[in-house]
Amino acid sequence: MKIEKELTIEDFEYDLPEGLIAQEPASKKDHSRLLVVDRAMGRLIHKHFYDLPNILQSGDVLVVNDTKVLPSRLICRRHSGGTIKLLLLKPLTTNTAHWEALVTPIKRLKVDEVVDVVVGDSETASGYKIRIADFTLGPDGFKRVIVDLGAKENVYNLLSQVGFAPLPPYIHRDYRQEEESGHRKEDLLQYQTVFAAAPGAVAAPTAGLHFTEKVLSDLQARNVEVVKVTLHVGAGTFKPIEDSLENHTIEAEEYTVSPETAEAINKAKAEGRRVIAVGTTSLRTLESAGASGKMIAAKDASTNLYIKVGHKFQIADAMLTNFHLSRSSLLVLVAAFAGHKTIMDAYKEAIAEKYRFYSYGDAMLIL
Repeated sequence: MKIEKELTIEDFEYDLPEGLIAQEPASKKDHSRLLVVDRAMGRLIHKHFYDLPNILQSGDVLVVNDTKVLPSRLICRRHSGGTIKLLLLKPLTTNTAHWEALVTPIKRLKVDEVVDVVVGDSETASGYKIRIADFTLGPDGFKRVIVDLGAKENVYNLLSQVGFAPLPPYIHRDYRQEEESGHRKEDLLQYQTVFAAAPGAVAAPTAGLHFTEKVLSDLQARNVEVVKVTLHVGAGTFKPIEDSLENHTIEAEEYTVSPETAEAINKAKAEGRRVIAVGTTSLRTLESAGASGKMIAAKDASTNLYIKVGHKFQIADAMLTNFHLSRSSLLVLVAAFAGHKTIMDAYKEAIAEKYRFYSYGDAMLIL
């Protein structure tokens, strides 16, 4: 009997040429490339995202995440002259004008210090001010700040007028450069799915970025049902696995599954139709709300489900996903779903074929 080697985090590392890290989405979102992983046949097929409706079957159910990304990255100037960058994470339940945030640099900030929010990377004050209300520790053990954004009704005005899309650090932007000055509004549009409806995410559910109204129309014509869940993606989605697969933890995220969505998925499962998760966030929502083997409706529930190799999937039969970072919980999740060797071989092929990686990159369909 063959004994399988126990996987370590080093088994989820791969070398990626920097030129394959997508800095922009495809010029037409549904023209991104699509690597189809056919597990039954043991083969890889190269397609484009606009081919998706013709790949899926009548009766399939696609589960998308309708969370909406907040323009939650702010640039502020201290009265001492220094600049800090804030990433707003979530409002406190006790006071919705107070938000938990990541800040760089955090050194020398003091409670009750007031900073000016500036326009872009410039030194022009926007008129908005933020007070450092307190400090706290995040689940990762690192220091965070509690910021007072003023009256509750000011919060979304502030974000919409001067907030930036919370792009991950591997997408490089310098809005001070004239040739990039238009990127703020462009990124706010591009880093948002066509399904976005429920504000609350600090990162996009990137598998959904490829969908267009044309693709949705073609899916409907093929009798593919699209249902929605909500999971507000948190900053923990970018957290790398530092030491071991077993010791890693995921920061809790809020999710909602409507009774209608739960019913549609349960009906599909009962009839033997496929349920296809669009992205790791939709998949984690399905496996959280459907842990018993049957979907249960939930409103503002919380999950810190960490899916690794050995997980018994209850709901999802297939999944659509982007290409993920080395040593990330997202890569581990995808390997748990498709098999470690299958995924690492697919990544090797994608790199050889010069697929574009990460948030603005190409997609993979695992059948």
